[in-house]
Amino acid sequence: MSDYLLKATAANHQIRAYAATTEKIVEEARQRHNTSPIASAALGRLLTAGAMMGAMMKTQEEKLTLRINGSGPIGGLVVCADANARVKGYAKNPQVMLPPTEQGKLDVAGAVGAGVLSVTRDLGIGEPFTGNSILVSGEIAEDLTYYFATSEQTPSSVALGVQMNKDNTVKHAGGFIIQLLPDAEESIAEILEKKITALPPITTLLDQGNTPEDILQLLLGDFHLQILSKIPCSFSCDCNKERILGAISGLNREELASWIEDQIPVEAVCEFCGKKYQIEPTELKQIFEDKATSNDHDGQADV
Repeated sequence: MSDYLLKATAANHQIRAYAATTEKIVEEARQRHNTSPIASAALGRLLTAGAMMGAMMKTQEEKLTLRINGSGPIGGLVVCADANARVKGYAKNPQVMLPPTEQGKLDVAGAVGAGVLSVTRDLGIGEPFTGNSILVSGEIAEDLTYYFATSEQTPSSVALGVQMNKDNTVKHAGGFIIQLLPDAEESIAEILEKKITALPPITTLLDQGNTPEDILQLLLGDFHLQILSKIPCSFSCDCNKERILGAISGLNREELASWIEDQIPVEAVCEFCGKKYQIEPTELKQIFEDKATSNDHDGQADV
């Protein structure tokens, strides 16, 4: 079954909901980055959140970037998403290893550590907007719940999970985001909180064979749940050689000159998807010459 997410509403549009299954996305990320089980879990949770938050965007031009900068050994996580629930991402230290928790679970919080969650929304017009919040647990779902409450003033419940097979491939991945909209009745909030508290972990639900439809029905079936749309989601990177060359052009001329002097191709790797690009000495020389010309123009004085 392909990955997909649902957009839904309930309680006469007082509740907004998203639920997703993302096993294929997380497994592709694991293969591309050769992530350890704990890195697969951490990155997989953020990729799942990115897909659902991308689906919240209103226009095709909008882009979303989630960044976690923590003190833990994973070093940080970055995920980008678009309005079509296409995501890409990476962990700075994809091979991080830690002992399991006392409950025998992957220690995602220990890998992430203390730090900051940043959410950048690029509307395609003007400067992007970034909201920041502290990491309250490092478990990612709880951190996003806190972010929605403090930075976007939207009461939310976020659940994210990744379950690994014994051979370290991804068995299940998915999650949900439930949000109360302005003027939601207090009684609805109280009932919903009890339902969410009583719900098993998302990986347990997925392991029991529950689909995103089933999960939303369990949570919101008593609130006249309405599924608005079903959207395929995928791991997708838009890197290309032109972008790689553009990034290289940002290097200083001394570093470029040393590469040109070696007269051997330079290999550049996309940090999001792991795709490799070979940059020929002639291409490096052209970048160097373009920078020299640009510097000459910048240095000209008006007369």
